[in-house]
Amino acid sequence: MPPAFPERAAWGTASSLRAWQQQALEAYFGPSGEDPGPRDFLAVATPGAGKTTFALRLARELLERRIIAAITVVCPTEHLKRQWAESAARVGIKIDPEFQNAQGRVGKDFHGVAVTYATVAARPALHRNRTEARKTLIVFDEVHHAGDGLSWGDAVREAFEPATRRLALSGTPFRTDINPIPFVQYEEGPDGIRRSRADYTYGYGPALADGVVRPVIFLAYSGEMRWRTRAGDELAATLGEPLTQDQTAQAWRAALDPKGNWIKQVLAAADRRLTELRRAIPDAGGLVIASDHESARAYAKMLREVCGQGATIVLSDDPTASKKIKQFGDSEDRWMVAVRMVSEGVDIPRLAVGVYATSTSTPLFFAQAVGRFVRARKRGETASVFLPSVPTLMGHANEMETERDHVLDRPVREDGLDDELLAEANRKQDNPDVGEELPFETVEASATFDRVLYDGGEFGMQAQPGSAEEEEFLGIPGLLEPEQVTALLRKRQADQIANERKRKTGDPREDRTAAEDIAALRKELNGLVGAWNHRTGKPHGVIHTELRQSCGGPPIAQASADDVRKRITKIREWAAKRR
Repeated sequence: MPPAFPERAAWGTASSLRAWQQQALEAYFGPSGEDPGPRDFLAVATPGAGKTTFALRLARELLERRIIAAITVVCPTEHLKRQWAESAARVGIKIDPEFQNAQGRVGKDFHGVAVTYATVAARPALHRNRTEARKTLIVFDEVHHAGDGLSWGDAVREAFEPATRRLALSGTPFRTDINPIPFVQYEEGPDGIRRSRADYTYGYGPALADGVVRPVIFLAYSGEMRWRTRAGDELAATLGEPLTQDQTAQAWRAALDPKGNWIKQVLAAADRRLTELRRAIPDAGGLVIASDHESARAYAKMLREVCGQGATIVLSDDPTASKKIKQFGDSEDRWMVAVRMVSEGVDIPRLAVGVYATSTSTPLFFAQAVGRFVRARKRGETASVFLPSVPTLMGHANEMETERDHVLDRPVREDGLDDELLAEANRKQDNPDVGEELPFETVEASATFDRVLYDGGEFGMQAQPGSAEEEEFLGIPGLLEPEQVTALLRKRQADQIANERKRKTGDPREDRTAAEDIAALRKELNGLVGAWNHRTGKPHGVIHTELRQSCGGPPIAQASADDVRKRITKIREWAAKRR
C-alpha cells in the first residue's frame, strides 16, 4: 500500500501509515504534529481505505500525550465490537468488547470498551458517568447511526457530551432523514440548505488512484420474468427495460426467487468468475447478500450444486455469526451467503466476488455492500459484483465515485435516497419463515447477460448465460491495472459489435418477418434509452432526438431496421466513451 510521504512525516509515522492516514493526522495535529487537536473531528474515508487503522493511530497518540486516559468505541453491530478489539490489541490498546451495561465499570486491565449504539441508548446516564470519570476519547464508527431516530441521537449526545475528544468515522457520510447527527458540524450552502462538514475526506476515486482499494467491475443481468398475482393474473416483464415502479419491484423479486432460474444462472456465472479470479488470487472468496433466511439457505444449496462445495451461511439471529464470519475470513472457502448483516464494516479482505441478491436499493446500503469487496491487498486486484439490471442499482453503480453529505433542512424523502431499510436489514425480524403471504407467485425467471459497468463506462451486448459472449467478460484476468481493465473491456465490446455485424450481414433472417425484426430492435433501443435516461437525467424524448440528429433518419415510429440499428450502436458508443 502507498506509504505516507516522507516529507510529511516529521514526527515518525510514515513507516506504518498510508498517505491519506498521515494527511488526516496532520489535519488533526497540524503539519508539525504539535497541536493538541480539536475536540471533535469527522473523518470520511471510502470503505476499505483503513479508517480503523487511522483511528487507532490517533488514539495511540492521544494516550501517549496523556490528552486522554480512556477510549470508548461505539459500533453499529456486535460483530464490529470484537473486530475493533482485535485490531486495537495489535497496536497495544486493550479494548473490552464484552462490556455490558450491567457491569457498570470497566476492568482495570482495559484502556476502554467497545459498545453498540443500542447499548448506549439503553442507559445513556451510565455511559455519561463513565465518560466524566476519566478523560475519554469517543470513537463513533459509522457515525450516521447516531442519527437513527431522535431517541438514539439524544442518547448519544447525553452520554458523550462530556468527552475530552470525539472522533467520528464514516465511509458513507449521508443519510436521508433530517435528524441531525450529534457532534457533526453543518454548514449552510448558497441554496440555504445545511450540509455536514467533514474535517478530512478520502473518497473512492482518490483511493482507487492510490491503489488503496480495488476497482469494481459490475456485471448486470437482465431477463424475462413471469409471475402470477393473488387474483390469478399472469404478468410478464423484462428487467432492464423501462417499467413502472411496481413492475420493476415485482420483476426484481421474481428474479431473486429461488424457484426461478434467474438467480441460479447468475450464481453459476459468479462462480465461474470466482474460478477465474482464483487463478491469480488463490484465496479469493465470494459473498451472496440475500434478503431473508429462506432465500439464503436456498442460494447456499444452489452454490453447492454449482461448485461442489458448501457455503458458509450467516444469519442475523445466529449467535455464532461473528465466529462464522471470522472463520470464513481466515479460510480459503469459496462462498459465504449472508442476510444483509455483513453490509457494513465487516473486514474480509479476500472477498473479491459479490452477488447482490437483495431488494434493498438505498444508496447507503448499496455503498456499504459494495464496500465489502474493495479492500485491496496488492495492486492489480479487481472485484466483481453481479447484480440485477435494475435502473436504481445501475445508477448506484455508475455513481460509485460520487460522494454525498448529510443534508438538513430539506424534504424527508429525496429522489429515492431512502435508507430507512438499513436498520431493518440488520434486525432479526427478516425471516419469512413465519408464513407471510407472498403478493405473487413466480412462474418463470430466466437470466440474460446484459452489460458490464466499469469506471463510468458500459460495455458488452446482451447474451445468454453460458454463451461465448458472456464468457468473454467472465474471463477477464484477476490481476490488471485499472486502465488495462478499461482497454480490455473496450476491445471485447468492439469485437462483439464486429461479430454481430458479420452475423447480421450473413443472415437474411428468412424465419423472421420484417415487423418482428423492427419490433425487437425498437424494444432493445428503448431499453438502452431508459438506461441512458437514468444515467444522464435526460428525458427519453431528448435522447431519441439526439440519436436521430447524430445518426439521421426519421422519427423512431417511421425508422427502418437499419436506422434503429445505427442508433443502438451510437448509444452504446456513448456509454463506452463516457468515463
